[in-house]
Amino acid sequence: MGGFTSHAGAPGKSFRGFLSHHGLVVSGGILGLIFIGAVFAPLLSAYDPYTQDLANRHIPPVWYERGTWEHFLGTDALGRDYWTRLLYGARASLFIGFVSATIAGLLGVALGVSAGYFGGRVDAAITFLINLRLSLPVILVALAVVALFSGTFLVIVVLLGCLLWDRYAVVTRTLTKQLKEKEFIASSVALGSSRTGIIAKDILPNLANHLIVVWTLEIAHAILLEAALSFLGLGVQPPTPSWGLMVSEGKDLLFFEGWLIAIPGCALFLLVLSINLVGDGIRDVTAPENLT
Repeated sequence: MGGFTSHAGAPGKSFRGFLSHHGLVVSGGILGLIFIGAVFAPLLSAYDPYTQDLANRHIPPVWYERGTWEHFLGTDALGRDYWTRLLYGARASLFIGFVSATIAGLLGVALGVSAGYFGGRVDAAITFLINLRLSLPVILVALAVVALFSGTFLVIVVLLGCLLWDRYAVVTRTLTKQLKEKEFIASSVALGSSRTGIIAKDILPNLANHLIVVWTLEIAHAILLEAALSFLGLGVQPPTPSWGLMVSEGKDLLFFEGWLIAIPGCALFLLVLSINLVGDGIRDVTAPENLT
């Protein structure tokens, strides 16, 4: 059926595939460590991310001559422990990335499947919406909206969710059009299945492994957009920890205290890279040709 099938026994094969896919295991391990650090931040640091200690400003990391194990990643311009800020900053990145990508997914999949399955005027209207969305520069729209309504978590999450749905819509629209012509869809129609039943039981399950990749890409995209907004001062507002905000706060000391930017920058790089590699790995493992 051209790659759109169902597989009994696939879960066992998928689990073995997960363990044999080295890139997925490594990137999943990195992502898991970041997630654990974010969730258990209070247990992994003895400091409060908001407490200032001006007597201990700009202590460098432990690998520098003036570094100390008491603050092994150093302190920022207000004397706040950098390791603690890094842990709590991961919460902001993960929460905004996962929630906004999920909102965008629900919106984009609903529109894409509707366009692909019903066709006609529905397809034309949704295609127009997709083209309209693609004509809008995401970062400029985000900057304008956040400047108007402030950079609260709710505003950022809803905003990114409403701006990142187009990739889902394009992918699901195309795949749904292909699926609609398959024999097993015709069989469901002949058996009297409702349109809702066909979409829920026959179409959406066959889109899952494609959507996983799109979802992970959009999580990474949302995290980078949040970091960019925070860097520009329009994202997560201080004193709330955010990796983009940490980079922004350290930019004035780039040539003197470069680690203030390097540490959150490397953390952001590892997080986005691991999310993308996890998505690619899951796509490889769950591809129909690997489940037969």
